[in-house]
Amino acid sequence: MRVMIIAIGVIASPLPVLADTTLRVMSFNIWGGGGNADKPIDETLAVLRAANADIIGLQETRLESADCSAEYCPAAGPSVGPALAAALGYHYHEQETENVALWANGILSRFPITATAPHDLGVAIDVEGRRVWLFNVHLDDEPYQPYQIMGIEYGPAPFVDNAEDAVIWARETRGPALALLAEAMVAAEGADAVFVTGDFNEPSGHDWTEAAVAAGQKRLAVMWPTTATLEAEGFVDAYRAVHPDPVARPAYTWTPMYDETAEDDHPDRIDFVLGRAAGLAVQDAWIVGETGPRTDLAVDPWPSDHRAVMAEVRF
Repeated sequence: MRVMIIAIGVIASPLPVLADTTLRVMSFNIWGGGGNADKPIDETLAVLRAANADIIGLQETRLESADCSAEYCPAAGPSVGPALAAALGYHYHEQETENVALWANGILSRFPITATAPHDLGVAIDVEGRRVWLFNVHLDDEPYQPYQIMGIEYGPAPFVDNAEDAVIWARETRGPALALLAEAMVAAEGADAVFVTGDFNEPSGHDWTEAAVAAGQKRLAVMWPTTATLEAEGFVDAYRAVHPDPVARPAYTWTPMYDETAEDDHPDRIDFVLGRAAGLAVQDAWIVGETGPRTDLAVDPWPSDHRAVMAEVRF
């Protein structure tokens, strides 16, 4: 007897294809909501409305203390973050934990915030069903290596005259915070996208290049370690993804308050939006600041001693 075996195929329904997600991500040191210069919070709010970002990492949501110095500067007074969130109708998380990676930080989001990371360094955000993490830091500014290189007095740190020593000092200054961030980012495993925003108080090796030295913008070519470490982990420097030439687009975020030729300061890009996601594409990126040659998106009057940086990304 012959047995005929008939295989019946099951036609599976195709899995739904997720549409691309587009987000505007912003990093903004708000300088106490402008309060350190006695400016009204309305000026900071005007910047946020003009930028229309979806997720914003804020730094310096509280005032500098009256006894602020290079070595010691505790935050003072209440945070302006909740008031900004209420005015915008955004979700908000105040990063209240005190550690070496934070100084009066907060996170604004157009979308619901669903979880927080270890050390209070970030939040999970539900972006229309996709899991996105934003980590937001404010790293130590003392000793500040560009000043050490330029011979500008700031705290008790010695001056340096070579890239190797500058990198050593940068690692000593911000290495502990970077280690905390690495621990916190374990929470984001499997996320659809991860972003890091912040006032790093350290430049990027994409800016301190041989070409920038030849143009007279920098004294040394330096591969700064904080951004380099994150890029080695797959993060993209959003601004430089769109504007790769540091001579044509220096992108100075520090500081709109000084003449770039001043001998007691040095213009630099120390505020960042970095992103990591499968198929991440940076659509555009802007320096947000006062009307002038260093600004891509202008808002006047400008309330902060930092310009902001914003990127539109798709993944």
